[in-house]
Amino acid sequence: MGASAAYVTFTDPEGVDDEKEVALAAWAEAGIIGHVVRWDTPGTDWAAFDAVVVRSPWDYVTRRAEFVGWAHHVESVTLLLNPAAVLERNTDKTYLRHLAAPTVPTSWVAPGETLDLPFLDEYVVKPSVSAAARNTIRTGDRTVAVTHAARLVAEGQTVMVQPYLDMVEAEGETSMLYFGGRFSHAVRRVPMLTGNVADLVEENGQAEPRTPEPDQIALAERVLGEFPGVLYARVDLVRLADGTPALIELELTEPYLYLRYAPGAAANLADALAEAIARRAGGGGS
Repeated sequence: MGASAAYVTFTDPEGVDDEKEVALAAWAEAGIIGHVVRWDTPGTDWAAFDAVVVRSPWDYVTRRAEFVGWAHHVESVTLLLNPAAVLERNTDKTYLRHLAAPTVPTSWVAPGETLDLPFLDEYVVKPSVSAAARNTIRTGDRTVAVTHAARLVAEGQTVMVQPYLDMVEAEGETSMLYFGGRFSHAVRRVPMLTGNVADLVEENGQAEPRTPEPDQIALAERVLGEFPGVLYARVDLVRLADGTPALIELELTEPYLYLRYAPGAAANLADALAEAIARRAGGGGS
């Protein structure tokens, strides 16, 4: 009998997660029986699975404390991928402050701190706990930026203030996908920006395969060196004005993996999952 793994998602009546069937088919080919389970389904026996794989719990943002608590509970009874400590750290973008690798220049304002924004030509202002551009704005008006930041801080949120980078639209973001610590594939993503709002919504069709440059590979692997033991990772890079690559986001919680964009991508994920389950069964941990 094959191994059993939970594909963790959320209530998705519109079928936004279009990678589910692709992933599950690849799991089956690798001898893993996949079960689609909402993360917040009451009474779920998570210990019944050989592994619980976090894939698309896209409603966690407004329930982060509950989600993190769920992750630690699941990890206490079975193999959770990615690990609970990684999910807890990665769901608050303040992790970017502590990475050794270069990131997009960011000013941080936490509740209780003085709101003193830098002078920029154009601002991107967002909370540190966010997804799909929730409460994110792009504006060239410093007053608008300050007002938005002040509102978020007043709500108890830590705020990130970044310069808007023209290269995001000109070159797009390079998203590099790693499974089991191995490079799988990369895509070029083009965020759709409208008006003063940074609608960084990932339209599944707004990407194309890309071959990363050596400096991008070196940066991605440097970043991932700080997060051993993850099943999946998406490293989102952008080039700064001087051409050097910088990390804009490290997606270790519930990233879209672009499994349809490269031959063998879904199989790469399935193989990495099978290896993680085998290590656990053999006493090697996660």
